[in-house]
Amino acid sequence: MQHDLRSDGDGPVPGSPAVAIVLLAAGLSARMGGPSKLLLDVGGEPMIRRTARNALAMRPAEMVVVTGHRADEVAAALAGLPVRLVFNPDYAEGQQGSVVAGLRALRSTCDAVMVMLGDQPLVTPSHLASLIAHYRTLANGAILIPCHRGRRGNPVLFAAGHIAAVAGRAVDIGCRKLIERHPEAVVRLECEDPVFTQDCDTQEDYGRLLRAVRTSDEASRPGGQPSPEQGIVEEQASIFAGSQPT
Repeated sequence: MQHDLRSDGDGPVPGSPAVAIVLLAAGLSARMGGPSKLLLDVGGEPMIRRTARNALAMRPAEMVVVTGHRADEVAAALAGLPVRLVFNPDYAEGQQGSVVAGLRALRSTCDAVMVMLGDQPLVTPSHLASLIAHYRTLANGAILIPCHRGRRGNPVLFAAGHIAAVAGRAVDIGCRKLIERHPEAVVRLECEDPVFTQDCDTQEDYGRLLRAVRTSDEASRPGGQPSPEQGIVEEQASIFAGSQPT
């Protein structure tokens, strides 16, 4: 099933379902070539903090952040935010284990769960609110996947009734397996905005992300003035380009 999404509006959707958020922040950042991507500066704050703040704008029933690689530093980057941290000791084995760890850590009653990636700081509260608003229109038990030009994206939003199946681990089940096993429930939401398919795995990805942040920040400021963080953005980009800031 495929739908079209155009994002408008900011913040939580009135009357929206109670959504718990599992934010994945455990990966090795192996393709980044050294630094932990989640700790890189994005608009004046660590990437993971910006992503978490965007998610918290939805006022979730609960938000669990799954840590692993450089867990203490990730925790420090999130200091002061109303999130609960859970450590996945098997983080090196891949994303599915972190999904399971996050779901098993949920405590609050919810109608749906959103599984979000820590390296998607460009997914704004407006984008998330639009996903949740669309989820409200779907049948019970739905699994909502944003897509862009046919390419699957994140975050994935699914009914709480699927939690036990994903977290049970009787079989190696994760979000992808869940989708394969319940094709009748899957809604592929075609989005004009590519942001749902844009994560940050490489230095090139990071450079593009910084440019997008700068453009967005400038557009949101009165008169299109550069944001105070522009110098940081340019410095980070030049470091990855192998040059010195000018």
